[in-house]
Amino acid sequence: MKYLFSLMLAAALLSSCQSKAPRMKIEAYPTAEKKDSVLLFHGEELVDPYIWLEDDRSEATAAWVKSQQEVTGQYLSGIPYRESIRKRYTELFNFEKVGAPVKAGEYYFIFKNSGLEPQGKIFVRKGLDGPDELFLDINALSADGTVSADLLGANDENTLMAVSISESGSDWSRIVIYDIATRQPTSDVLRWVKFSGAAWYKNGFYYSRYPEPEKGKELSGNNLYHMVYYHTLGTDQSADQLVHRDNARPEVYHNVGLTEDKKFLLLYAAPGTDGYEVYWKSPDDAGPFKPLFTDLAHHTSVVESTAEGQLIALTDVGAPRYRLVQVDPANPSPDRWVEILPESEELLESVTTCGNQLFAQRLSKATTRIYRMNMDGSDFKEIKLPDNTGSAGGFSGKKDENFCFYQFSSFTYPGVIYRYDLTTHESKEFYAPKVAFNPEDFESKQVTYKSKDGTEIPMFIVHKKGIELNGKNPTLLYGYGGFNVSLSPYFSTSRIVLLENGGVFAMANIRGGGEFGEEWHKAGMKEKKQNVFDDFIAAAEYLVAQRYTSPEHLAIEGGSNGGLLVGACMTQRPELFRVAFPAVGVMDMLRFHHFTVGKGWIPEYGCADSTRAEYDYLKAYSPYHNLKPGVRYPATMVMTADHDDRVVPAHSFKFAARLQEYHKGDEPVIIRIETSAGHGAGMSTEQIISGETDKWSFFFYNTGADLPVEEKH
Repeated sequence: MKYLFSLMLAAALLSSCQSKAPRMKIEAYPTAEKKDSVLLFHGEELVDPYIWLEDDRSEATAAWVKSQQEVTGQYLSGIPYRESIRKRYTELFNFEKVGAPVKAGEYYFIFKNSGLEPQGKIFVRKGLDGPDELFLDINALSADGTVSADLLGANDENTLMAVSISESGSDWSRIVIYDIATRQPTSDVLRWVKFSGAAWYKNGFYYSRYPEPEKGKELSGNNLYHMVYYHTLGTDQSADQLVHRDNARPEVYHNVGLTEDKKFLLLYAAPGTDGYEVYWKSPDDAGPFKPLFTDLAHHTSVVESTAEGQLIALTDVGAPRYRLVQVDPANPSPDRWVEILPESEELLESVTTCGNQLFAQRLSKATTRIYRMNMDGSDFKEIKLPDNTGSAGGFSGKKDENFCFYQFSSFTYPGVIYRYDLTTHESKEFYAPKVAFNPEDFESKQVTYKSKDGTEIPMFIVHKKGIELNGKNPTLLYGYGGFNVSLSPYFSTSRIVLLENGGVFAMANIRGGGEFGEEWHKAGMKEKKQNVFDDFIAAAEYLVAQRYTSPEHLAIEGGSNGGLLVGACMTQRPELFRVAFPAVGVMDMLRFHHFTVGKGWIPEYGCADSTRAEYDYLKAYSPYHNLKPGVRYPATMVMTADHDDRVVPAHSFKFAARLQEYHKGDEPVIIRIETSAGHGAGMSTEQIISGETDKWSFFFYNTGADLPVEEKH
């Protein structure tokens, strides 16, 4: 099949003297067959003509994907400065990347990527100042760099390390046990693992897995019966002991953990992504788990145990911004809790332990503050960070440690790893990356704007110093707005491509996120989800009103739940945006729960099958169902991946097919389908560089920029 293009531009790279050229136009898109598939929701019939694209194994879907890839490849290859963007981004990405050390007895494990390695390597050293020795070359696990690996933790004797290995970005993984001394894998390999750690105890460890899926449905089938097992070292997985399976609630996720003193085996049971129950018992107790926290309307998690056999817990009970309490496991009723750290105006995002001290991570208008205290909350002091405009994380270790590590970054501050001394309370730089850009060229600020209902929403704005507010700056507005996820300032080499060429980056802390606690989160859940879209649309209107940009130069981007955000906003206000990047998005809000782990999002979104009310509000904003014929939508590059088994690519397939059918205008509507990749994690360096190159090429080209890449740096 041939697809018609009008490539009305020069093929050569743009030079400083090049004038504007006519833009490419896609004259015809691949034909997607429409079938009369009728779905019934609460007595209402709904036609879904592209439901056949949900079958990722069919020949028809494969043919459609291939034809779409041809169109996308032709269009992107016609952008004249694409290779210049790739070259510059490769320069930016080519720096040594180092992870914070992970301690296991006398050993320290450190991840490193010299710059452009596909995945990188894990090194181990004896003592923090000892020489690096190769522990695991992740690059060697696959020929194309699409296999990733993460450390899950060492056994109590610090002789073995559990490693999680995932292929092509899938959520499925296998756990492989490596001998630390020999650096070689043992015979212990556990498969069909998903959303699991490794809780070591005696001669084995606890982990979570699903039953082996049906052949051919590994990436799309509904995952049910998430179970907890105990694996004894040296035995086959078939002999593993089943610790917990909930036959009455097959949709529930289960994870286990052990307190450092090994006295408490904790079971977390989550019906979805919001709310969970916590149970406990001694790991030597063969009996059932005992209830600890069972109120699904709230969120209470164990931080650690005390020497007196009490539990320290982080909770939103009576505190939407969270507080820290001490709990007696023998009598865990909330009216018996002892408060360690009360709720404050700042969100208490997390609490970690190290050296028998507590570290509280708080958010102040989405920027990090870190406080140190004793286990009872006394001697509460703030830890000085490089500045108050970024994000920090880490501060974790065992009770006998005298130092720990943390990382700090901001929009213009690459992630630096610091070593924090628990005795002197001083920080010392451990590793600072060397990125080929000048941070002094840029500035960031935080503003506040009003949403449709008058709610004040904070937003970060980053750009070159001295930028002119003339309404013509190419601008990318990014958001997420869901699942209690907080967006804080973070560094991105990719973003430098935008900023150094006069672009503006904006990140809005819209409702549905967790920046201001549970009330902020709940204001963007279920029937209140429209608040999220209103907040994002108001952010765009603010950027236009303040003349940072205009609709002709404004793009929006979001991934996963953020892909839903972009899809909903571009269907509700298509005239407000020039470019849209819905990535791995939840685009069909009526059927998301039928695939893989989608049912876990019901507490966040609701379910069209449950009640007429939920069906009505989901249908009202579902991106796929709200596309209308004859509308001029923004230039759109839908992004997904063939191994995404979290938000299955069918969402993006159906949305792209209908968008191409209905769209009126010359703006391109393409779908970029990454192969051997998943929901985003574990991508190879080549996949990252190619994806970001295509995104920025599409962005600059369709926001009217003629010189999107500087020739000198």
